[in-house]
Amino acid sequence: MPHPAIALFHETFGTAPRAAASAPGRVNLIGEHTDYNGGPVLPIAIAVRTTAAVGPADAGVLEAVSSNGGSVVRVRWREELPAGWGAYVAGVLRELWAAEALPAGGGARVALTSDVPVGAGLASSAALTVSVAKAIAELAGAKLTGRQVAGVAFRAEQDHVRVRCGVMDQTIAALAKPGHALLLECASLDMRQIPFRGRLLLVDTGVRHDLSHGALNERRAECEAAVKRLQHELPELVSLASWPAEWLARLKRALKEPVRARAVHVVGETARTRFGAQLLSQGKLKPFGVLMFESHESCRRLYECSAPELDTVVHAAKRAGALGARLTGAGWGGAAIVLVGKGEKKIVAAITRAFVKAYGREPAISAVQASAGARVEKAR
Repeated sequence: MPHPAIALFHETFGTAPRAAASAPGRVNLIGEHTDYNGGPVLPIAIAVRTTAAVGPADAGVLEAVSSNGGSVVRVRWREELPAGWGAYVAGVLRELWAAEALPAGGGARVALTSDVPVGAGLASSAALTVSVAKAIAELAGAKLTGRQVAGVAFRAEQDHVRVRCGVMDQTIAALAKPGHALLLECASLDMRQIPFRGRLLLVDTGVRHDLSHGALNERRAECEAAVKRLQHELPELVSLASWPAEWLARLKRALKEPVRARAVHVVGETARTRFGAQLLSQGKLKPFGVLMFESHESCRRLYECSAPELDTVVHAAKRAGALGARLTGAGWGGAAIVLVGKGEKKIVAAITRAFVKAYGREPAISAVQASAGARVEKAR
């Protein structure tokens, strides 16, 4: 039986695709809002994936369809950026064109299917852009490395869709290794695979967010303002995450609220993430879990990117004996992750009970494990 993306391509365009690729969603174990501040992140890929089936189209034309519904997008992608999810696909084409990795004529047909929930904090947009970039590069016969695919996907989202994101989501989607977290230093792009042996629960609150505008861009602007002011104290400062942790008191004196709180979060989260990677490499899950709780509290209180539903999950997990818990994926809704040891059923029951009491419905809870990154799929 053909993959749903291949079936959708054939149903929509009346022919078989020439290439296909898929890319995963992700959860970030720790390191929230450090990526666009030049700091470290520690994500894993998860099993849910987006698949792109592709084929040639008229020169300079994008035709795209998604299983999520809506009509077929048809645009001249060099001249027009469509609304919604189509903008991400068109952005990828523009970046592949710049990289000379498009098929002859620059036209493409794309069919997308996905089981990565949109707006749940699981990097659905990166799964989309990475899968499309890898599939179209395969169609063109272009030999792009995983880093190059991640770069194309990142620039498509930041430069064309105008989401002021960091490089984490696209990098883990392109380069994830099963059974490992990826320690990525976002300023240098140095990376290291870290074995991850923990058991995680993913708790989807059902609250959706849209990061193409609003609070995420505001937070990034606040962080940029912090850097500009702190350069009076440390002229060589390039990014907020590079501020020395031992100079935290000096940072607090130099900045006013709310910029001060944002900066304190980033500097603290940077230290937590690097220490967390050391703990995981030594198999020390219990102290790593403590860092997860600290990270969530910092996101809630200092960065103000949590949501009541996320706080409910984290507090219930902690009371029930979870090793750690925190929001994942920017916040303002979406999902939380819970690191469990013994008593997993008790923890699940406690989270469900607390959530039902507060919101009258059960959250979706599933086990996740560190999975593989982007890959080429059979197109027939």
